[in-house]
Amino acid sequence: MDSGSRRPSLNKPVRLQKYLAACGVASRRACEQFIADGRVSVNGAPVVQQGFCINPETDAVEMDGQRVFPEQKLYFMLNKPLGVLCTCMDTHSRRTFLDFFPGIQERLYPVGRLDQDSEGLLIVTNDGDLALRLTHPRHEVAKTYQVRLDAPLTEEARHRMLEGVESDGEMLRAEEITALPRLRTEYRFILKEGRKRQIRRMVANVGFEVFALRRVAIGSLVLGVLPEGKARALSSREVETLSREAGVGTGEGVKTGKQRSV
Repeated sequence: MDSGSRRPSLNKPVRLQKYLAACGVASRRACEQFIADGRVSVNGAPVVQQGFCINPETDAVEMDGQRVFPEQKLYFMLNKPLGVLCTCMDTHSRRTFLDFFPGIQERLYPVGRLDQDSEGLLIVTNDGDLALRLTHPRHEVAKTYQVRLDAPLTEEARHRMLEGVESDGEMLRAEEITALPRLRTEYRFILKEGRKRQIRRMVANVGFEVFALRRVAIGSLVLGVLPEGKARALSSREVETLSREAGVGTGEGVKTGKQRSV
């Protein structure tokens, strides 16, 4: 299947661990350990110095004696069903988001998480820089959720969540909470923080319970009519817009892809 993709922009010196991560070897932290262990060489010479920079256009990088090259960048959206985990591996053989991407060789990971009891929009990519910026609160990329509660919110409870509530030593707040017309107990929550189980924790803190939670947008990217359990590649325009919203530059040659089935 085709996928929305772009080659990483590596036409200037980059740190060796970042280059290795862009090649899909492992996370940057793991790559730092590989360097320290003497498993990485540049132009035939072992490198153990952290922070060593290379020129991707001219330098040959090897990991355990094998040349490595940057991965093609992939970008998907998945309408995650209930019960699916946002983890790359589960010791109990439960379904994970990777089950929806058979045949993809690149190391994919989710942008942010939806817990097992939540559903909706999940961005899946191997672009670590974009993923970090989309999830870091500093960049204030809005995440929009449709949330059904056990009872209508009081104005006091709504105000408290907008002002911020404390949970497990963290201050949690919603950017916006709007009642939806379909049900008296359904609301639109907009967050710019994205902490673990944030909406459920805030709602519990003010004395209510979440019955259903569905993410419907990340920044300008909207889930729309994508069926549950389906994934599709992001278009070049969607990737460029998300990158702009997250404060990163975009590369050339982003290809659009076709929707895929489970």
